[in-house]
Amino acid sequence: MTGNSRNNRLLNILGRYKPAPWRGRYSLSRLFLNFYLLVMGSFVAIAFFADFVISTSLKGITDDYTSRFMRGTIFLIEEDLFRRPRSEWPRAIKELDYKFAYKLDIVERWTLKLPPKQAEKLDDGDLAIDADGDIIYHRLKQTPQILVVGPLSPDANPDRPRALPLELRIRLLTWSLIGLCLAIAVWFWVRPVWRDLEALRQTARALGEGHFETRAPQARSGAFELLTETLNGMAERIQRLIATQKELSSAISHELRTPIARMRFALEMLTETDEQAERGRLWEMMEVDLDELDNLIDSSLTYARFEREQPELHLTSVELAPWLEEEVESMRILGRSLKLSVDSSALPEAQRVDLDLKSMPYALTNLLRNALKYAESRITVSAEVVGDHIRIHVDDDGIGIKPEERQRVFSAFTRLDRSRDRATGGYGLGLAIVRLVLEQHGGTATADESPLGGARFTLSWPLLHSVTQS
Repeated sequence: MTGNSRNNRLLNILGRYKPAPWRGRYSLSRLFLNFYLLVMGSFVAIAFFADFVISTSLKGITDDYTSRFMRGTIFLIEEDLFRRPRSEWPRAIKELDYKFAYKLDIVERWTLKLPPKQAEKLDDGDLAIDADGDIIYHRLKQTPQILVVGPLSPDANPDRPRALPLELRIRLLTWSLIGLCLAIAVWFWVRPVWRDLEALRQTARALGEGHFETRAPQARSGAFELLTETLNGMAERIQRLIATQKELSSAISHELRTPIARMRFALEMLTETDEQAERGRLWEMMEVDLDELDNLIDSSLTYARFEREQPELHLTSVELAPWLEEEVESMRILGRSLKLSVDSSALPEAQRVDLDLKSMPYALTNLLRNALKYAESRITVSAEVVGDHIRIHVDDDGIGIKPEERQRVFSAFTRLDRSRDRATGGYGLGLAIVRLVLEQHGGTATADESPLGGARFTLSWPLLHSVTQS
């Protein structure tokens, strides 16, 4: 599958994605209401359950306190009644009722229906309290008559106008204030959440329609900050992938024209000549063009793999000086008459570095291949430690690079020498791959003027866990 077809397929897939319209899409008010009812309902349920548990636990304590508090008053009333004839008790109770803040009355024992435990206490001569804890009953010595004291709460007095109990009114006021404060808090929490949700929805819709430059605004709510960063990172990656695919497709198409045109020309010449020497030369030209096509495809795939996603690093600690010697020695056969040397004198003794043994050699050999194309007589590879970074320099005595072009040389498909022939030609991918390898290691690749008069390419990356042995 060609780059164009892959690119078109990706665009078609993303273009067909249309976020479905939200059926019954939440509005801000609906989201607020649902969340508020959920929080408020849960809060009320927990509060009522806690109140029930606390009230049940404290009921016995409250009843005991009420009994001890009223015991003296009730016994004084009882003594006052027994100083009088029983026939005067109703009149005496009315007189006492007028003086007390709570109601007093005398009823027959058989008219009362009390819980078994309270009935037993009443028959034993102790004080009994009703289920609400507001009325106290006391048996007047051994008579069947019962002194009724209460309701103790002023709001329960039937002679007064009926109104909501004070406790209930306090509860209603408290819950109203809690509900209002909770509504304000929920509103200020839900509003930025809703704005973030709406922004993410709009961003997802735009990305689905193919507008890959769209980015979600900064999240107002911390709950969506990570999601926003992830969505924007995904959009940037998709945009970069598509741009890379377009760049590769366009550049490769352009690069393929020259070797294909030469091969076509050689084939035409091959059919028109019978000279064996000429046919051999033409066959050799086509083999060179096939090698060029193979190298172009291999370099393009390598660059696309690094640009798509950085391969996982497998760092290995190696002694730098022997490693440099080994890598340079593998390229020496390509140097022909060039003097290729390694200078590790600036390195501390037995300096070790951490690097990926698969990708870092690729970067160094690419720099050496580039230097071999342009050097006139000499190439020097040197290394040094600067601060917490290791630096490897590749110097040649060639034509050098102009200062304004030294940064651009690491971009893909950039070739500064427009007049190069096939001997010094390339695809502009080698140095781009070098840059990606160094970025993979957390470092940089730079170009500068060489002390030898040509170009100097420098690889620099952190020492990481490197160890210097004295």
